[in-house]
Amino acid sequence: MNIIGKKVRELRKEKGLTQSELTAKCNLIGFDISRSTLAKIEAQVRQVLDIEVSYLAKALDIKEGELF
Repeated sequence: MNIIGKKVRELRKEKGLTQSELTAKCNLIGFDISRSTLAKIEAQVRQVLDIEVSYLAKALDIKEGELF
């Protein structure tokens, strides 16, 4: 299940990032993700693995717990 998608979108927008910009940040830290995959995560259509939560938090410069 995906319970963090809405929070990822909210935090991304608060930080003034587009989906493309966030995926670029993810790719730079070793998380190979496309913009369309991020869109699916934000729409809560795609499942999010534990390691992906860590990468998303790092790319957003937040603690993992802030995504929940």
